[in-house]
Amino acid sequence: MRDSAEPSIAGPARSVVIIGAGIGGLSAALRLAHAGLSVEVVDMAPRPGGKMRTRDSVAGPVDIGPTVMTMRHVFDALFETLGERLSDHVTLRPDTILARHFWRDGACLDLHADAEASAAAVRDVAGPTGEAEFRAFSDRARQLFEAFDAPVMQAPSPHLPSIAARVLRQPALIPATLPGLSLARALRRHFTDPRLRQLFGRYATYVGGSPYLSPAVLGLIWHSEASGVWRVEGGMYRLAEALYRLARARGVRVRFGVAAQEIETRDGRCQGVRLADGTRLGADVVLFNGDPKALREGRLGDASRAAVPHRAVAPRSLSAFVWGFAAEPRGVGLAHHNVFFCADPRVEFGDVAAGRMPRDATLYVCAQDRGGDSPPEGPERFEIIMNGPPGHRATDEDRETCRTRTFETLERMGLSFSPVPGTDALTTPAEFDQAFPASDGSLYGRSPHGTMATFHRPGARTKLPGLYLCGGGTHPGAGIPMACLSGRHAAEA
Repeated sequence: MRDSAEPSIAGPARSVVIIGAGIGGLSAALRLAHAGLSVEVVDMAPRPGGKMRTRDSVAGPVDIGPTVMTMRHVFDALFETLGERLSDHVTLRPDTILARHFWRDGACLDLHADAEASAAAVRDVAGPTGEAEFRAFSDRARQLFEAFDAPVMQAPSPHLPSIAARVLRQPALIPATLPGLSLARALRRHFTDPRLRQLFGRYATYVGGSPYLSPAVLGLIWHSEASGVWRVEGGMYRLAEALYRLARARGVRVRFGVAAQEIETRDGRCQGVRLADGTRLGADVVLFNGDPKALREGRLGDASRAAVPHRAVAPRSLSAFVWGFAAEPRGVGLAHHNVFFCADPRVEFGDVAAGRMPRDATLYVCAQDRGGDSPPEGPERFEIIMNGPPGHRATDEDRETCRTRTFETLERMGLSFSPVPGTDALTTPAEFDQAFPASDGSLYGRSPHGTMATFHRPGARTKLPGLYLCGGGTHPGAGIPMACLSGRHAAEA
C-alpha cells in the first residue's frame, strides 16, 4: 500500500545512514526502507526508542520517558503506509479518564474522554460559570487545532500565508494568534476560576514551555488530548520496540552502543558517518535524529556546524527531574495520569526561569499499571515528573532535596509510597544532557516561547546538502506523534 506522499526513488536504491533510533528516526527508516533505500541506523544507546526509555524495577520495566499517546491516527497512517496494522504490533487501550487533577484546597477534577462527562466534572468543581467557560474553551481549542493542523503539523514546514488565511476565515481565532499574547494571559481572560487557568496553562509544559512565555495558540493542545489518550499495554516502550522489530524485518540494519563521531563530507555534500569505534559508513544521505544543537556545537564535526542557524536551537526548552520506580501506593485514588498542582505556578516557573529546582512544583504522576478495571496487587510502576531548568547540574544534596520536595509534597496531598524510592531512581537534567548530547537536558529542543517560535524550529532540510533532520527537536515539535510526523517529513524531503 503506497502513500501518495511517500518518497519514490527512480533508478538504483540510494543509501541512508540515520543517526539516532528514536521515534523520528525509526519512523523515517521504515518509510525509506519501504521506498527501496538501503538504510542503516546507529545509536549510542543500547536499545531503540530515544527518550522513550525504561528503568528496571521489581514490578518490571518502568517508563521514564513519554507517557501520553495522542493523535493515534499518525501511527495508524505510518503502519498503513507499510501495509501493516498498528493493532497487530501493539495493544492500545483508550483512557476513559484523560487525567485526574488535585489541588491544595482538596479539589479533585477528572477530565474524561467523553466531553459531556468532562463538562459535568468541571461544573462540580467550578460551577455553571466554569462549565460554560470550559465548553467555550474546548470549542476554541478545536477550531485552533483544525486551523493549524494542515499548514503546520502536517506540512514540511509552517506556512505563514496558509495559517493567516485560515485564521482570517475564522475571525474568532485572531485573539489567540496575536503577537505577545501568552497562554497564561489568554487563560486569565477566559476562565474565572484560577484552578482552571492553572490546569490548562499546564499544557505549555507538554512542549517544554512556561505558560507565562508560551503563545496563546498552544491552547490547541487540549483538543489533541480531548480527542483521545491511549495506553500502550506493557508500557510506552512497547511502541518503540514494535517500530524497531518492523524496521529490522524490512531490512533496516541497526547498530547500538556506538556513537556517531563525525558527519563526513566531500565537495560540500554529505558522504557518510564516522563512528567512535573508527568504522566509516558511506551514504548518499545522512539523517540526524538527535538534538540539532549538537550539530551547531560541532559535536559531529565542523562541516555540520552551519547546518542549522542559532535561532533554531536557542533558547532552550524545559528539562525535568524524573523518578521511575515501583512501590505500593496509599491514599488518594489514582487514574493512569495524575497531576498534583503547586500552590502558585508563578513561583514554580519563576524558579525554573532563574535556573533553580522549583521550591514548590506541580508534580505529574503516571501510575503505569492503573487505568484498567481494578488496581493491581503488590508493587506498581510509577513515573513522576517535576519541571526543571535546562543546564541544571544537580549535586548529591540537590538530589536529596528533590526527593524531599517530591514525596513530602505528595504525602501532604494524600499520596504516599512504600517504600519511598532512593535517589538512584531519579534522572536529573544533567543526566538527560549526558544521554542526549548537547541538549542541556532540554527534553523538547528549542523553547516554544514567543510568537515566532514555531517558525524558528528547524525543519527536515538543512543548509548542508545531503543532511536532513528529524525528532522532537525539529518541526513539528515535541511529543511522540510529532516525532513520528517529523520522520515522515524527513523521508519525504
